[in-house]
Amino acid sequence: MTFAAAIFDMDGLLIDSEPFWQEAEGAVFGALGVPLTREMCYQTVGMRIQEAVAYWRARYPWDGASDDEVAADVVRRVTALVRERGAPQPGVRQTIELLAGRGVPLAVATSSPRALAETVLGQLRLRHHFSAVLSAEDQAQGKPHPGVFLAAAAELGAEPACCLAFEDSGAGVLSARAAGMLVVAVPFAAWRDDERIQRADLVLSSLEQFSAELLDGLAGARG
Repeated sequence: MTFAAAIFDMDGLLIDSEPFWQEAEGAVFGALGVPLTREMCYQTVGMRIQEAVAYWRARYPWDGASDDEVAADVVRRVTALVRERGAPQPGVRQTIELLAGRGVPLAVATSSPRALAETVLGQLRLRHHFSAVLSAEDQAQGKPHPGVFLAAAAELGAEPACCLAFEDSGAGVLSARAAGMLVVAVPFAAWRDDERIQRADLVLSSLEQFSAELLDGLAGARG
């Protein structure tokens, strides 16, 4: 018995892109007078960039640049950093190859813009493994709403309850759980005790720990 599909988050899971987002947001928001620190950046992890911009504008209003212009500037900077320094997280290739070897269709369900997701998968040389790439920018609501995970399952023709999701953020875990999927969480160390992370079916410190035995155990738990 195996899963009908496996659906992966992208930022922080497939690629350690959070430093790129922090660098880009620090530069863009800093120029607008937002005193953004690294710790403050974690407040918007898992949000769509438009939601993150609105979040900071509400707290530190600025004049001039529109939300769309600010969002586009951040994404441009992150895209450039991905192309310059992007590399897969430890265990990503092994996990993808394990699932692909079992014949499990794969998809990405990300809060990032689709164009950035395509850039990341191209940079990591992983695009050919994924049958679908879905972005929450195309959904009415972002994570923790389940829309992007449900859309990914539908794109693969899989029942959500028969899907395995991989996430790194609390919002992402809630999103996949709300979609009815089993969830593997691979959080940053600082987030491991987050109550939302603990709602995952399996919590790992790295995808290097994921194995055929764990996959079989999850499939068995699904029944």
